[in-house]
Amino acid sequence: MPRAIDLLSRKNHAGQLGAVTAHPLATVVDAAQLMNEHRVGALPVIDSDDRLVGIFSERDVMTRVVAREMDPRQTRVGDVMTTDVITCPTGTLLDDLRTLMREQRIRHVPVIENGRVIGMVSIGDLNTAHVQIMSDTICYLEQYMHAS
Repeated sequence: MPRAIDLLSRKNHAGQLGAVTAHPLATVVDAAQLMNEHRVGALPVIDSDDRLVGIFSERDVMTRVVAREMDPRQTRVGDVMTTDVITCPTGTLLDDLRTLMREQRIRHVPVIENGRVIGMVSIGDLNTAHVQIMSDTICYLEQYMHAS
């Protein structure tokens, strides 16, 4: 069964792990532009000591910035990010990660190794992986049936 690290390895170019991140002092506009540029829905927020201190998502923009009529050019990510971050280790099975996301009603989970964020898994990533697994299974079963 595939694990979070397997998904990250396939997802990232040339097997290089990593995640696009934001600093708590970045403005909401800067973070939103970064999310748009990289086509991601959330950013792990990493402080100057390279520690995960939060996560900043599209939902945070809507509920904590837009709905409160805050100025995104003046508002700092650290003031509106989600600080109770749910993470997973690299060995987490994808089925367990899907269950975690469903139960916690979240769409992005930072993957942690040795206390550092090495990547981010989204529900879209899980859906893509699931489709690939189902496609591989169908292909295997077709080969099995035709070999008989």
